[in-house]
Amino acid sequence: MKSRDGFIIALIALGHSMSHFLQLVLAPLFPLIREDLGISYATLGLVVMLFFAMSALLQPVAGFVVDRYSGRGVLLGGLGLMVLGTATMSFAQGPGLLFAGAAVSGTGNSVFHPADFSILNGCVAQKRLGHAFSTHGVSGMLGFALAPVFSGAIGSLYGWHNALLLAAALAFAVLLLLGANARLFQPVAHAESRKRGGALDVRVLLAFSVLMCFAFFTLHAAALGALQNFGVAAMKEQFAVGTTLASSALTAYILGSAAGMLGGGFLVSRTQRHDLVAAAGFAVGSLNALLIAIGVVPGAMLPVVLTVSGLAVGITYPSRDLIVRAATPPGATGRVYGFVYSGLDVGSLATPVLCGWLMDHGLPQGVFYIVFACTFAAILTVLQLPGRAPATVRT
Repeated sequence: MKSRDGFIIALIALGHSMSHFLQLVLAPLFPLIREDLGISYATLGLVVMLFFAMSALLQPVAGFVVDRYSGRGVLLGGLGLMVLGTATMSFAQGPGLLFAGAAVSGTGNSVFHPADFSILNGCVAQKRLGHAFSTHGVSGMLGFALAPVFSGAIGSLYGWHNALLLAAALAFAVLLLLGANARLFQPVAHAESRKRGGALDVRVLLAFSVLMCFAFFTLHAAALGALQNFGVAAMKEQFAVGTTLASSALTAYILGSAAGMLGGGFLVSRTQRHDLVAAAGFAVGSLNALLIAIGVVPGAMLPVVLTVSGLAVGITYPSRDLIVRAATPPGATGRVYGFVYSGLDVGSLATPVLCGWLMDHGLPQGVFYIVFACTFAAILTVLQLPGRAPATVRT
């Protein structure tokens, strides 16, 4: 029923928003932690790297567990681990508990994409999957947006220890809500699809279409990581603009992406060529990055250009998720989504060192050349993929 599907989508989106919230809740507290504990920013950066390394390594494993046991318990366990990891970090009096908490929390973070998409594909009618995927994506962006505001406000008033503890408490409340409604997250056909798909068969991950999906996600994350981590600094140096304008340009990209995801949810129900939607959106994003890199965009127009890029790329997200679904054989949803989405973590680790080197050597435009190159290469991968969703309603 439509109301049941809507409730499931809302619950899964809420859990996804908490995963993104807990991913980013630590970073805004770095100045307070550094001053209090006397540890370097480099050490704090290693804490973040450990989080994403654990998530990248274990996300494919989580996919196999989802296919074997379904996504319901895995999702609840993952959010529980993130709550535990964040709470552990709140008690840190040195780097030890920060690293331990990051390892636990990163392990929990690894489950969300395979579990979420397994539940959505198995429990939501196919005609509403586009809206489900767009809502899922937007919820993650909202979690990112909430984290720095929450951390900044609570940390400045009550200290960073309490900020992390309250963040864990908020996520724990969401965990209780998901647990109370967990009966809705069990796909009716899971046992049969598991039998047909072979829940422990790794060969499905070596299929050409699955490998191309992994490459697509890795390239996209590499471009996005370059923009998010070094875009502001690069714009300031290349165009001699202020921090406010450069930061607003990045914010405009993020908000444009969120708006594009919502629009993309409606678009996927009106087209069958999801590969062309993804390619077109990324073409706009890559062209704009090239225009910025070669310096033909006036500094004052950066927020406008990046808003357009965000909209164009954001529109592709629901189509992107349906492309992965089209490449997924029956019973392998967890494995494929877990493996493919681990590309986001791998890509996020791929470009920061190179971007930092370019900035250190006075080549800020190189950051946008990286965004252009990775985005353009992503187009080439997505055009190798099946663009049409399978006809089955539930898998």
